[in-house]
Amino acid sequence: MRRPMVAGNWKMHGTRASVAELTEGLGNLSLPAGVEVAVFPPALFVTEVINGLQGKGIIVGAQNSAIQPEQGALTGEVAPSQWAEVGCKLVLIGHSERRQIIGETDEVLNRKFAAAQAGGLTPVLCVGETLEEREAGKTLEVVGRQLSSIIDACGVKALANAVIAYEPVWAIGTGLTATPQQAQDVHAAIRAQLQVLDAEVADNMRLLYGGSVKAANAAELFGMPDIDGGLIGGASLNADEFGAICRAAGH
Repeated sequence: MRRPMVAGNWKMHGTRASVAELTEGLGNLSLPAGVEVAVFPPALFVTEVINGLQGKGIIVGAQNSAIQPEQGALTGEVAPSQWAEVGCKLVLIGHSERRQIIGETDEVLNRKFAAAQAGGLTPVLCVGETLEEREAGKTLEVVGRQLSSIIDACGVKALANAVIAYEPVWAIGTGLTATPQQAQDVHAAIRAQLQVLDAEVADNMRLLYGGSVKAANAAELFGMPDIDGGLIGGASLNADEFGAICRAAGH
C-alpha cells in the first residue's frame, strides 16, 4: 500500500517573522497518521524550520541542490550531503520554474537527481507540460520524455528511492487546475511507463499532483486511483489550509 504524501513548496516566500508563524502553525496541526507530510522552505530558513518542527512528524526538504553530492567549489550552491547533514530528507528536482526560468536542462537534472541520492536525499522529481504542449496534444509525450531522461541516465531502479510529482505548468499559480480525471490520466500513463520496465517500482511509486491544489478540491483529486497525494504551492503558506489538504489525503 502506497503511503500518501502531501508536500508544501514554499518557493521564494517568507520573512523571518512569517516563517516563524507558519512553522508554529504547522506544529500545532493535528495531522493524519497515515500521511507523510513534508515542507520545502527557502534555503535561508531550512534549519530554522527543521528546529521548529522537531518531533512534530513533518519532514523538511530542500527546493534545490547541487549537481555533485559532496562539498566543493560551487559558489552559491548547497551540496545534497550538506542538506542531509542539517536534517533535510527530500529535495525537489526539475520543478518547472527551474526548468523554464532558470534554464535547467535534462542533463543537469539527471546529474542533480543522481547527486541527491548519492548525498543521502530522496528526490521529488517534477514533470509536466506547458499549456501549448497540452493544447497540441503532447502532454504524455512531454511527461514521458522528462521521465525517460532520468531512467536512461540513472536506471529505473533508482526511482525506487524517489517520488514523482506531476505538475502541469499551466496550472501552477494560475488558479487553473487539471480536472481529477485529467490528472489521473497522466498519473496512470506515468505508472504504465514504469510498469513496462519494473512492476515493483511502478506499484510502489508515489505520484503526487501539483497545480492549484486547495482544501476545496484536494479530496476529489486524491480520490483518484493513481494520485497518491499532492505537491502544494500557494496553499501551503497557510497552516490551516495545508492541514485541511493533509487530512483530505488521509481518507
